[in-house]
Amino acid sequence: MKVADVIKTANSNLFRNKGRSFLTILAIFIGAFTIITTSGIRTGVNNYIDTQMNNAGGDGYIEIMPKALQETMQSMMSFGNGAPTEYDPSTNSTEMTVISPSDIAKIQQISGVQSAKGARNIEAEYITSDKTDKKYLITPQALPSNRLSVDIAEGRLIDIDGTEPEINLQPGYASALGYKTDAEIIGETIELAVIEQATMQTQIVKAKVVGVMNKSIVNLGRSWVNDALEAKIVDVLYAYMPDDYRDLTMFATAEWDTSLGDEGLDKIKQDLKDLGFIGVSIEDQVGMIKSFFDAIILVFTIFGGIALLAASIGIINTLFMAVQERTREIGLMKAMGLGKGKIFLTFSVEAVALGFWGSAIGVGVAYLAKNIVNPIAADTFLKDLPGFHLVEFDVLTLVYLVLLVMMIAFLAGSLPARRAAKKDPIEALRYE
Repeated sequence: MKVADVIKTANSNLFRNKGRSFLTILAIFIGAFTIITTSGIRTGVNNYIDTQMNNAGGDGYIEIMPKALQETMQSMMSFGNGAPTEYDPSTNSTEMTVISPSDIAKIQQISGVQSAKGARNIEAEYITSDKTDKKYLITPQALPSNRLSVDIAEGRLIDIDGTEPEINLQPGYASALGYKTDAEIIGETIELAVIEQATMQTQIVKAKVVGVMNKSIVNLGRSWVNDALEAKIVDVLYAYMPDDYRDLTMFATAEWDTSLGDEGLDKIKQDLKDLGFIGVSIEDQVGMIKSFFDAIILVFTIFGGIALLAASIGIINTLFMAVQERTREIGLMKAMGLGKGKIFLTFSVEAVALGFWGSAIGVGVAYLAKNIVNPIAADTFLKDLPGFHLVEFDVLTLVYLVLLVMMIAFLAGSLPARRAAKKDPIEALRYE
């Protein structure tokens, strides 16, 4: 018997008991569909994150925070679980959780670091313009490096080193501030209300709008300002306070020589660690974000695996029943000279066929669901994230998943197939 004949016969045998085969294929479909869909969501999320981070640039850019601050944050996130941490002034002092100008100087001395500066926390009470009486909340943030790319819809990116205060606004602010279009607000002056921390008096800081950004997860709702505007805001925030206080930051940023490669970056991170700091690159941040989503996706994949395990039990049961019902047929095949290997192959191929049809239908339904879900998601809960396709499939991954399900089906069917191959032909022919 040729292999093609074995495959044709195996598929025909599946429909001898249509109800039982259908239920087994349905169980396989549920497990395969769950795994395929979760894999598609993982691919969609990771592709969107990669696209956003690639658009953000960040080559040769690293963010720095005190190691003591990281430990403090981790302690806060433990919600009181575990034993109290013993105080050590060399590592746990409040002084160790901030970055001073002297720390910045030490960071700049690290081999491979080209520049470093503190990332000061700046705040504005609200934003307004002379075209409206309304006031709106805003989150200004100094753009830390020219190596970061910002997706600009209208106008241009701020000039970090420019002497005139400039700002890139988030989408939606132009119309809120009384302008008909984003293009109309370019070159106009807006007002930021800043509260003096010492006196709690409100002061107005003016800035020129030079660009309006597209929506992006990289911006995280921040409106980027240049160093000149940051300095004006800081002057108001920390008026009447010591200069040493205003220059303290909890985070810093640095630019490093990319020609040093990954080994050079690892050396810079180690040097920072020796100074009591933690260095995180854009790639590190992407990895942490992906790890978070991967952990969620893994939970759903486990459910799919459980469904496939249940389906495997269904395959074993289906083929055991088939062997029982076709006992005389097996005896006849052996009497006609069909060997144990051919009989084993026949029933094994039936199991593989069950796995193939269940996973193939899962792929087809998953593709159909993708074409339905993606447009709905883009118009509803993902409308603020343009370009985010919730479900995307990698063809090679789908092929591997189908082959995996077929392999699981083969392993599940090998036991009843082995039982069929070992049947005594005379006893089988006598079976009623």
